[in-house]
Parts: sequence; structure tokens; C-alpha cells
Amino acid sequence: MKTVTRSLRSSAVASAAGLLLTLTGAALAPAALADTGLPQLTVATEAPAMVGLGGLPVAFTTTASNTGQNDTSSARLIYRVDGGSGLPENALSLEYRLDGTTWKSVPLEIVEGTVYGGELPEQFPLAAGKSRSVQLRLGLPMGTPHNGDSNGGTDHLKLTTMISYGASGAANDTDVDDVVVDGLSTHLSGVPVTATAGGPAIAFKATVDNPTPSAYENVTDVLFTNRYTTVQVRRSGTWTTLKPITSNAEPDVYGYDVIGKDASLAAHAGASVDVRVTYRKDAPLGKTEVSPCVIVNEGSIPFRGTTSCGKGATVTVKKAAASGTASPSPSVTASASSSPAATGTGSTSTPSRVTAQLAETGSGGLSATAVGAAGLVAAGAGALGFTAVRRRRGRA
Repeated sequence: MKTVTRSLRSSAVASAAGLLLTLTGAALAPAALADTGLPQLTVATEAPAMVGLGGLPVAFTTTASNTGQNDTSSARLIYRVDGGSGLPENALSLEYRLDGTTWKSVPLEIVEGTVYGGELPEQFPLAAGKSRSVQLRLGLPMGTPHNGDSNGGTDHLKLTTMISYGASGAANDTDVDDVVVDGLSTHLSGVPVTATAGGPAIAFKATVDNPTPSAYENVTDVLFTNRYTTVQVRRSGTWTTLKPITSNAEPDVYGYDVIGKDASLAAHAGASVDVRVTYRKDAPLGKTEVSPCVIVNEGSIPFRGTTSCGKGATVTVKKAAASGTASPSPSVTASASSSPAATGTGSTSTPSRVTAQLAETGSGGLSATAVGAAGLVAAGAGALGFTAVRRRRGRA
């Protein structure tokens, strides 16, 4: 049991707000366990400390014990998960296995407010004085493969485990755990502060980090630039030119899959790639941006999925020197871009039409997700705008 775990005996169950729920037609009602003819069951869940937003599920265990003197042939485990109002459809997954190696789903549905509830489809016998551990996996997929939800999220889940017996009866014991939710992060390093139109490429590194115990599949790390660029990445010692991807909503913004589409990341792992960007001779002079966003389960619509964006970096595109080609100047850190970057003289910024909106959570003291600017791509006259989002995990 984690730091916020507590055991509520039957005397407290009747007064716990929202603890009674009806699932599969069976109501959990208060009962007196003083009757020694009834089993006396306890439950302890070792919930995962963290799961990854948009990632694969993380394993944990629930241990059911019969501390009484009477057997039961039908111990029941009931779960509920509260992640606040920021969880869309298909946001949660809960799986179990009693025997063998096959994982089976625990059907979940909203039972009250923002709380999802479900019961293990299988009951099991539990003799007096015995215990049994059940293997489970909790995930926050935020959608389905190649159909990630770009709206919503949370920074923690409250996982409640209840145990009972028979077709209906009291929740003999309850265990509550807090599970932290984190996600992938992406950033650029070593981005030069200047580049030359028609000159040599600027080189830097793009990195995706997974700080969570969830493995990830279908990961796409996108570098956003403008349409005056050519982007290459180094793979196996060879520079490869990438094909730009565009959205109908913002055709002048180019996105490049720098680590490859639908990559996999192990738990607590990361991936880095060397990148170089060349600005065409006709590229508008002035300040522009390169901005990274990592997308999980991107589908047929470009740049749509469970998205987290990092800080962009400002690059000033200069005209080639009359006597030769200017060399780019290295930058120590990338700069944040929560508002349109300044453009060349006489130019104006155009607000982005590609803006993903995150839902806010905040009920019951739970955390909230907020909309944040991740990067703006702007360039000279006829500036281009791209604004994305980053899930920020502050308390409500």
C-alpha cells in the first residue's frame, strides 16, 4: 500500500461518501460482521506509484485475505478509479489474471460523478485463514491505438479496492491508493541562435524522455519548422532527408518525424537523434522557431493524438554575407515560446488555427490540466503560426 493507503473497516464503510455502488446488479450494503458465522475478509492493494499518460499498463497486485473462521466460495473484488473530469472515453484500462498468462479486462463504467467502477468478472474461493494475490494492470491509454485523444488528462488517479463475498453483501474492507500520472517529454538541445538563408545547415539534438514505469508504443516525435526548411536526421551514421508533413489547417507549417513514426519506448528510457535544418535561399529573414511535440497514437489526421510539447528554440535567419557564408552561432539552451515570436521588420504574426484544447479537471481537490503554448513557428513576412499544447501537472 502506498503513502495514501488506508484500511476502512465495515463500521466506516456505511458512512463513507460514495462508497456504496451498484455493479452487475449487486448492491454493496452495510452488514454486521460480528456474526462469527460469516467470513471476515480484508484487502490490500500494492498500487503502482505511477502510470504514464497514453502509455501501456503497469502491473500491481491485490491481496485478499480471510481472517475469520469461516470459508467463502465467492470472494469478490470491486474497483473504482477517479481521475477527475479530464478523462475522456477510453481513457482508463484495468486488467487482471487469476490463473495462467492471459490478461482479461475488468469492464469499467462511470458509477458516480467522475468515478469509473468495475468488478472482477471472476469470483474465487477463500478458505478461513488463507490469502490470495491477484495480478492486475492499470493503464491510462487516453484512447485506442492510432486514435489517441488529444483532449483531457490528469496528474493522478485515486484507486479504491473493495472486497466482499456472495451475490451481494457488505464491503468488508476497503483500500485507497493514490497513483501519480506523468507522461513523455520532448526537448531540443544545442540549437544555434542564427542560421543563414541558403547557407549551411544548423545542427542540434532532439530527445524524447520517458520518466514513467509505462512502456510506450506508437510514439512520434515531431519537429515543427516552416516551409522554407529541409530537415535531416542521422541514422546509422548516415544523414537522411525527411519528408515534411502538413496539416490542412496550417499548410505552411512543416512537421518532421525525427525519431520515426510509431516508435516504441521502454519504461524509464529515452531516445535521441541528431538533427540538422537547412533554410532555403528564399527563406524570410528574421526570427523563426523550431519546436518539438511528442504524440502518442497519432492517427490518420496529422498531429492528432495524445500530445505533449516541449520548449521551442528561436533561430534568427540572416542574409548571407557578401564575402561568403556566415557560420551559425551555437545556443546554450532553447527558449520557451508561449506567445508569437517577433518577426522581421514590417511583418505581423498570424494566430494559429491548429490549437489543441485540453479539458480542465478540478473537482474534489483533484488536479487540473491546463492549456499551455508549446511552440510557435514564425518567419518574416507572411508569418506562420503553430500553437500546440503541453499537459501541465499542477494541483487544482
